[in-house]
Amino acid sequence: MYNYLEGLNERQLEAVEHIDGPIMIVAGAGSGKTKVLTTRIAHLMKNGIDAFNILALTFTNKAAAEMKERVEKALGNSEARNLYIGTFHSVFARILRGEATKMGYPANFTIYDTDDAKGIIKDIVKEMNLDDKHYKPAFIYNRISAAKNSLIGPEQYRHDTQIQQEDSRTSRPLIADIYDIYARRCFKNGAMDFDDLLFKMYVLLTSFPDALAKYQQRFHYILIDEYQDTNAAQYAIIKMLGAVRENICVVGDDAQSIYSFRGATVQNILQFQSDYDDVKVVKLEQNYRSSQSILNVANNVISNNRNQIPKELWTSNALGEKIILARTMTDNDEGRFIADAIKEQQMRNHYANKDFAILYRTNAQSRSFEESLRRMNIPYRLFGGVSFYQRKEVKDYLGYLRLVMNTRDEENLKRIINYPARGIGKSSIEKVMVTAHEQDMTLWEIIERGSGNSKIDAFVMMIKSFQSMVQTKNAYDLAFAIGKHTGLVQELYNDKTVEGLARYENVQELLNSIKEFTETPDEEGEILDKSLGSYLQQITLLTDSDQNNDPDADVVKLMTIHAAKGLEFPCVFSVGLEENLFPSSMSLFDRDSLEEERRLFYVAITRAKERLWVTYANSRYRFGTLVQNDESRFIQEIPPAYLDKTFTGASNRPASNNVNTGNMSKGAATMLNQNYDKVPSLKKLADKLAAASTTSQQVHKASPDFAADNPSEMAVGMKVEHQKFGFGTITSLEGGKNNMMAGIDFGAAHGTKKIALNYAKLRIVKG
Repeated sequence: MYNYLEGLNERQLEAVEHIDGPIMIVAGAGSGKTKVLTTRIAHLMKNGIDAFNILALTFTNKAAAEMKERVEKALGNSEARNLYIGTFHSVFARILRGEATKMGYPANFTIYDTDDAKGIIKDIVKEMNLDDKHYKPAFIYNRISAAKNSLIGPEQYRHDTQIQQEDSRTSRPLIADIYDIYARRCFKNGAMDFDDLLFKMYVLLTSFPDALAKYQQRFHYILIDEYQDTNAAQYAIIKMLGAVRENICVVGDDAQSIYSFRGATVQNILQFQSDYDDVKVVKLEQNYRSSQSILNVANNVISNNRNQIPKELWTSNALGEKIILARTMTDNDEGRFIADAIKEQQMRNHYANKDFAILYRTNAQSRSFEESLRRMNIPYRLFGGVSFYQRKEVKDYLGYLRLVMNTRDEENLKRIINYPARGIGKSSIEKVMVTAHEQDMTLWEIIERGSGNSKIDAFVMMIKSFQSMVQTKNAYDLAFAIGKHTGLVQELYNDKTVEGLARYENVQELLNSIKEFTETPDEEGEILDKSLGSYLQQITLLTDSDQNNDPDADVVKLMTIHAAKGLEFPCVFSVGLEENLFPSSMSLFDRDSLEEERRLFYVAITRAKERLWVTYANSRYRFGTLVQNDESRFIQEIPPAYLDKTFTGASNRPASNNVNTGNMSKGAATMLNQNYDKVPSLKKLADKLAAASTTSQQVHKASPDFAADNPSEMAVGMKVEHQKFGFGTITSLEGGKNNMMAGIDFGAAHGTKKIALNYAKLRIVKG
C-alpha cells in the first residue's frame, strides 16, 4: 500500500482532508478532479467511515469504475467494492429495484431506452389519429423528458399554465394527453424510461417517508462529480438524501456547464454556497494538462461571462506554441487545411493519428473533414454513430431477454412475438391488443390465459420454459438457450448476404459480451451477481461515453464538443468558429444561452494539451444555401498576442499587388492589403496564389496505361509519372519504409515537390 496523499498539491490536500460538513470543490479543467475525488473517498474510509455509508455519483460508468479501482489501490484492500458508486441512473436503478413493489412496479422492471420510448409515443400518436409529422415522436419525447427532469408529472403538466401556453403556441395542445397515456402505458408494461429513474426516485423519497429515512441513514457521506451538469431532479434528490447530516461534497466547474439542453442548470453549482451554512470552498486552479499558451486563451475567453465563480487557471508546464487561427475560404478548404496540418505535424513532430481530435459544434459539420481525411488516407473514427445496442438484430435478441425477465413489457412482446416468423399474423396480434386495451390488461395476461391460437399458445409455452431457467442459469447460459431455441441465431446464420453476415456477427458479439460479464470476477464490477436481470440493467445504463470503446485506437477522433467533455488530446482543432454557427444563432438573443456557448468554446480549448488550432470558413453551405460568414465573436475575445494567424485561400485566385478579398469582411480585407508590403508572410501568400493561378490550367492527363507501381521499387534518379503533376525525376528519398518521402522535380510547371510515397500513386517510366 502506498501513501495515497502523496503527490497532492496544497489545494488538493485541503479538499481531501475536510471530512465533516458541506464542501464545494471548484475544479478547473485538467486540475486533477478525479484524483481529488478518489483520494477523498479513500481518506474518509481511512478515517473510519464505512464504505457502505458512502454514496458517490458520477455521470459515466467508466468514471465510476476508475474511481473504485483507484480507491481500492489506495487502501490496499477490497473494501471499495462496498461503496455505493456509479452514475445517477445506475445507483437509482439499483435502489428502485429493491423498492419498486412499493410503487406497483415489478422488481425486474424493464428500462426503456430512448428508441423504446419514442416507439411507444409513436403508437399513441397513431392511436389518437394525430398527424405524426406534426406530433413528432422525438419532439414529444423531449417535452416529456424535460418535464420529468423538472419533476413535473402528467397531472402537473396538464395544469401548468405556462407549459400549456407553450404547447398551444406550437399548435400541439394534446401533448398533456399523450404524456398521461405514455406514463400509464409504461406503468402497465412494468417499465421505466431513463428519466423515470430520476423521477421515480424522487417520487419514492417524497411519497414513502420510510424509504427516505432508510437512505438518509444509510448514506452518511455523499459525493457528486460534475455537479455543474446536474438537473432539477438530481438536485432535489441529493438535497433530500443529505438533509440529515449535510456531509455533501460537490465537485465541478461552472465554466464547463454545457448541458442545459438535457435539463442541467449551472445555477446548482452557483448557488451551492447559499444552500448550506458554513460551506467550505476550495478552488483547484493548477492545470496539469495544457500549455500556458492554451490556458491564457481559455482564461481570456471565459472571463467574458458574467455568471461564474472567478478563477484563473495556471500551470507549471511550458509556455508552448501559440494558438493557430486559420481562416479558409470555404468549409471544404477548412477540411483540406486540417488534413494537411495533421500530415505536417505527423512528419515534423511524430504525432500518431490518435493524438488529434477535430471538435465541432454540430454533427453535420463532420462531412468536409471526413472527405479530406479519406482523401489523405488518414484513418479516423466518428464518435456518436449508431450504438451497438441500437442495432435491430441486437435489439431483437435483447427483446427476448427482457420479455423473459418482465412479461408485462408490451413493447418487446410486440417486437418478438413473430420474429423469427412463426405464423402469427398481424391481425392476430392486433386482435389481442384490442382485447388487452378494452380490459385494461397486459398483452401477456391475455395470451397467457389462452388465445385460441395454437401458434400464440406455443410462443407462451416457450417463454415460460425460459422463465423456468432464470433461477438456475447465469446470464450467458440462459441467453444462449434463448438464441438457440427461438431460432433467432439460426435465422441470422442462414442469411449469407454481406448485411446478413454483419448481423450474425453482431449477435455473436452480444453473446460474447454476456459471456465476458458472467466470467468477470465480482470484485471488479458493481454488479454482484451474474443473472440475466443484472446483465440487462448493466447494458441498459451504459452512457454514450462508455460505448465509445477502444479509445487507444490509432485514429483521428471526430466529435462534437459536447461529446469531448472529459477527454484530452495532444492536438485539437476547434472548427467552425463563425457567427450563427458557433455561437449558435439560437443563442444570440439571450445572455444565459450565449454564456453557455462561450463555456462550450472554453471546453474545446481546454481539451488541448500541446497544440490548438481554431479555424473558420468565409463561406459554407447551410441547409442547401451558400452562406457568407463573419468570424465568431469568441475569436475577437482572444488577445492577438496569443495567436499565430494564417489564411489558406482557394487555388484559382488572380495575381495582383493586392490579395483578392472578395469573400472577406471589409475590415479584414483592408487590413490585409494595408499590411501587404510590411508582412513577408502576406507577400509570400499572394505570390503563392499568383503562382497557383498561372499553373492551375496545367493539369496533366495521365497516360492510358497508367498503373501505380510499388513504392519500394523506387530510387533516386528514376523518372516517374504522377496523375496530377505529370512526369518528374526523383531527386531524394528520406524516412523509413512506412513513411518514405520523395523529392520529385516536375520541371517548370510544378517545381520540386515532397510526396509521401505510401499515399501518392506513381508510375515508374521505363526506357
